[in-house]
Amino acid sequence: MNILLLGSGGREHAFAWKISQSPSCSKLFVAPGNPGTAKIAQNIGVTVTDFESIYQVIVEKDIELLVVGPEEPLVKGIVDFLHSRPKTASLPIVGPSQKGALLEGSKDFSKQFMLRHGIPTASYATFNASQVQEGLDYLENHSLPIVLKADGLAAGKGVLICQSHEEAASSFKEMLVDAKFGEASSKVVVEEFLTGIEVSVFVATDGKSYKILPEAKDYKRIGEGDQGLNTGGMGAVSPVPFADKIFMEKVEQRIVVPTIQGLEKEKISFKGFVFIGLMNKGGEPYVIEYNVRMGDPETEAVLPRITSDFVGLLKDIAHSNLVNHRLEISPMHCTTVVMVSGGYPESYEKGHAITLPSEVSQGVLFHAGTSLGNSGQVVNQGGRVVAITGWGDNLQESMNNAYRIVEKISWENAYFRRDIGKDLVSFRK
Repeated sequence: MNILLLGSGGREHAFAWKISQSPSCSKLFVAPGNPGTAKIAQNIGVTVTDFESIYQVIVEKDIELLVVGPEEPLVKGIVDFLHSRPKTASLPIVGPSQKGALLEGSKDFSKQFMLRHGIPTASYATFNASQVQEGLDYLENHSLPIVLKADGLAAGKGVLICQSHEEAASSFKEMLVDAKFGEASSKVVVEEFLTGIEVSVFVATDGKSYKILPEAKDYKRIGEGDQGLNTGGMGAVSPVPFADKIFMEKVEQRIVVPTIQGLEKEKISFKGFVFIGLMNKGGEPYVIEYNVRMGDPETEAVLPRITSDFVGLLKDIAHSNLVNHRLEISPMHCTTVVMVSGGYPESYEKGHAITLPSEVSQGVLFHAGTSLGNSGQVVNQGGRVVAITGWGDNLQESMNNAYRIVEKISWENAYFRRDIGKDLVSFRK
């Protein structure tokens, strides 16, 4: 079958890598793709929010399955748009409807959804621009630290953890009054701070049935020891030692089942992936956030562990046949290390030529923020540039293999964390 994948990051390169291995894939197109996807698929120079051009590609290339990688086109309604057009009305799509995408597109919507369906999460309150004083009064009596979240999409930068009431008040006004995150902070969610250790759980669903994919732990801070500014993700590991059978049974019964049942009960069309960001608080799971797509860089650590036909999974999601799908997971460990441009997540230089190994073993290299320079050489184009996944029979072996590959990659001002997975090597409950 002909498959179109939307996106250009490390997540999409990982998707393309996995899809291209399937005997069910005749031709794979990626829009817009990157230099990594170009080696295993045909890139098409169309942006993920150019719905009309995407429609034309689907018709011209006789696409039989569409896989939407990033959140922005989902939140903007690409599924609804395509299903409203005569030639794509019945196109199988992996990705939720626009209403389903509100689970990520609106923090307030997702918190209300969790409350309606009894899903454990932090207490919260939401304020808009007409409620600034009311919000400031609420903050004054709130326990520290205080979590502020922009309601809408803010490119992973819309969450602030404030250590004082003064900082919280100042940041709150910047978000609501000064529109620090643009339209995304037209509403601000004030949330209780949860202490514990985070884990990411991924669920494939056709809106009725579900399959739980391998879990992962990601590392968000730029500095080693989880210090410094938040980023889109500096690395990930899978499996996660503290996400044992008992914990995952709690996650399934208290969070996954009511989430899927809630979507069905509210008649929200959702065929795709639910990313559930969780806090393990003393062995009890609480939802920090929903995303309506796979995470990045967690995807790069999760997909190598899926040994069953990945296109078969995607087809069964899109065709509402997930109940009959047999998902097979490898017990191997994966560690993903993200190499970034020096200066990220703040300003950084672009266009530096990247030295890449001709081949790798015991792992795989995924392109993220790369492009081709004038000389045809791969250069850094984004903040997060490449993601390297190493695998092995245990966590330490997977870490060793990942960092062995990392040492073969270089460009001017490249940076990476050297401690991905280190906190979990000797983890004991």
